Amino acid sequence: MQYIIYTDESEKYGKYYGNFYGGALIRSADFDAINSALNTKREALNIHGEIKWQKVGEAYLDKYTQMMELFFNYIAQDKIKIRIMFTQNILQPTGLSKEQKENQYFLLYYQFFKHVFGFQYSNPSSFRPISLYIMMDQLPDKKEKNERFKKFIYNLQDTDVFRKARLHFNSMSDIGEATSHDHIILQCLDVVLGSIEFKLNGKNEEKPEGKRVRGKRTRAKEKLYKYINKRIREIYPGFNVGDSTGISTHADRWNHPYRHWKFIPSNNQINKNYVPKRK
Repeated sequence: MQYIIYTDESEKYGKYYGNFYGGALIRSADFDAINSALNTKREALNIHGEIKWQKVGEAYLDKYTQMMELFFNYIAQDKIKIRIMFTQNILQPTGLSKEQKENQYFLLYYQFFKHVFGFQYSNPSSFRPISLYIMMDQLPDKKEKNERFKKFIYNLQDTDVFRKARLHFNSMSDIGEATSHDHIILQCLDVVLGSIEFKLNGKNEEKPEGKRVRGKRTRAKEKLYKYINKRIREIYPGFNVGDSTGISTHADRWNHPYRHWKFIPSNNQINKNYVPKRK
């Protein structure tokens, strides 16, 4: 058994929310069938090039909706697990060192991967070991810094949580960077993550400067977001898109097919002078 995990990131500092990270996890037994079906669907829809949230518009709305329909069918069956993490700008971390501020992107990425899937509950019998294979969307920093971060991820297998769940990496090469053009699952994750960022930062309400109505692309994106939200609510009625997904038991952190995590720093304060970022 192997868990194949794709990770992506989006808006670092939006109008209301920032530091968006997304993950998609597929068990190795399901991977080939899902990957093939998504690629076959894309070909049948004559979608050329990479599927990306930024490309959503009237011309591709129906095709992207059909791609999300298939993608969420697999999520609803728990054959794909999706996790989204973000921070709320009004909650400001306090007491950060200069180094922590400089490495915020990687520190949050580390917390995301370590906690968001609830790995400690993924192998309750611990009967057999499970390997991890990670494909991250291209990391934005210098190679040396990126490799140092991958090493931190690799060393998670030596922590108590990962040892008890018998999770491990076969080698450092199992932590890689993906060219999203070649990975349909990563592309679909980009659409889901982009739609959530779009909604939480109020981009669905934006109007072109000097115009009284929203643009066609904005309206198309809102329609796709509403479809994605509808599919999430079929799994969790009353789902709150801007908050952490609730649990009945701790194991839900793994068992749930789709979850959000509003990351709140352990040391934080409400910024009473916070003014939403203007575009």
